[in-house]
Amino acid sequence: MGNKKSSKSNYIMQGGILAAASIISRIIGLLYRLPVTNIITDHGNDYYSAAYEIYNVVLLISSYSLPLAVSKVVSARVALGEHRNAWRAFKGALYMSLIVGAAGSALTFFGAGFFTGTLLNTPESELCLKVLALAVFVMAVMGVLRGYFQGMGTMMPTAISQIIEQMVNAVVSIAAASYLYSYGARLDAAAGVTNGKSGAIYGAAGSTLGTSLGAAAGLLFLILVMLMYNRILQKNIRRDRISQRESYCSILRVLVLTIVPVILSTAVYNISGIIDQGVFKYLMLDLQKAEKSTVEIYWGIYVGKYKLLTNVPIAVASALSASTIPALTRARISGEWDEMRRKTDGAIRMVMLICIPSAFGLTALGEPILDLLSWNSNSIAPKLFLMGSASVIFYGLSTLTNGILQGIDRMRIPVRNAVIALVTHLALLIVLVQFCHLHIYGVVLSYMFFAVLMCILNGIAIRKHLDYHQEIIRTFLIPGVSSLIMALAVWLLYSPLHKVLGVRISTVICLVLAVLIYGFFILLLHGITEEELRAFPKGRALVRILKKIRLL
Repeated sequence: MGNKKSSKSNYIMQGGILAAASIISRIIGLLYRLPVTNIITDHGNDYYSAAYEIYNVVLLISSYSLPLAVSKVVSARVALGEHRNAWRAFKGALYMSLIVGAAGSALTFFGAGFFTGTLLNTPESELCLKVLALAVFVMAVMGVLRGYFQGMGTMMPTAISQIIEQMVNAVVSIAAASYLYSYGARLDAAAGVTNGKSGAIYGAAGSTLGTSLGAAAGLLFLILVMLMYNRILQKNIRRDRISQRESYCSILRVLVLTIVPVILSTAVYNISGIIDQGVFKYLMLDLQKAEKSTVEIYWGIYVGKYKLLTNVPIAVASALSASTIPALTRARISGEWDEMRRKTDGAIRMVMLICIPSAFGLTALGEPILDLLSWNSNSIAPKLFLMGSASVIFYGLSTLTNGILQGIDRMRIPVRNAVIALVTHLALLIVLVQFCHLHIYGVVLSYMFFAVLMCILNGIAIRKHLDYHQEIIRTFLIPGVSSLIMALAVWLLYSPLHKVLGVRISTVICLVLAVLIYGFFILLLHGITEEELRAFPKGRALVRILKKIRLL
């Protein structure tokens, strides 16, 4: 019974570890993007984001699906005690990643001109995308290593590698962006060009160099971990008396059948960024004849500020999705349907406990946070947060429900749902931008609509195939009420504090108070149980502290 209870909470613990690492990585990313954004300006952010949208899609096809697919295949074999076949699945996936990663890298480098110039109407991003080509290959190999460890039930190597990757990324990005921006500006000055683009182009390329070198550092760490654990892994393989040796052809077939639906769902799910950018710039530049500089600023603010900040809490959903998939796979292999429903319920509740207050907090303090980061240089930026912070909730939930459906082996459903949401959202985008003249606000609204529709479609599918009935009060109502009280409190407090203490100190105080107020009301309204708190990293220590101060 104790083992079973431990198993039930372990995926939350592992998801908590990965979520903590993801949040730390996002915070590091946010901190280094501050100086980088100030160096390369909103124009440079536009060039950087165009290259990054293409890079992300190539990565989705060549790499992002690998951790999920490998963890699913490996965890299924480990659940049956087939350690030898789990190891062979890892090696088969590694061979595949070398081929796919090399192909993806070549496609990124040699197709950079077409992707950025023809597809996204941003030829200034070509150099950025070429610099990112190396990262495509490295991430493919790293994805297999991360997937293997996740399939074995530990998120720690993935978590630490993420932090190392982001730290190296931060240092290199700032240094390279600064040096290359100056270099580009000198080229413009030497050519007698005023208000030239070379500084922003080279500076944006410098910031992408950090991505490639950071990925290489993360891969090196994972290789060292694999070498350290090799003796234990080989011992498990020698003790395996269950496995009937699977051929590599059979393993590769299983991997492909697992990877293809994941690629399709994640690609369709994330390709909306490329489509949004291409359609938005076409409508604004070619049909509405807007100034190119203005459109670049709009998109730079949307991607470099709005999406960057809203993606921080969404990282929690991605992390819990990564830990939930192998946990659901093991429960499905064992035929434990009640356990699958419990894991689904627990994962959704954990994501909502983070995403709901984050959305309310960004709505209430969006402008002060932008002031704190020195990003409030345009009146559009705070309005994007006021209008679109709720996307945090819906993207967090839709990301997790994608993972749940993949974990219960309903791989095609997220693909179908994503296609429906993509087509519908695209039609809405055209209407809002072209006919309602909402320019970048139309992009935000259609972006949010995409996630809302995904949540609805995925929720219907989970209810049908898992016979799952969503709990409302503790999952949505209590976090919602607690978040509303928190948001109103800090919104009312900010103005008088701002007059006395200034922008930076008052914003930091309000952010700290927001966490404390939300936590207090979640505990007061019994939105989280002692058992759930213990499942978090350092949860036992937190429970002891809360009991001492009589909040639990």
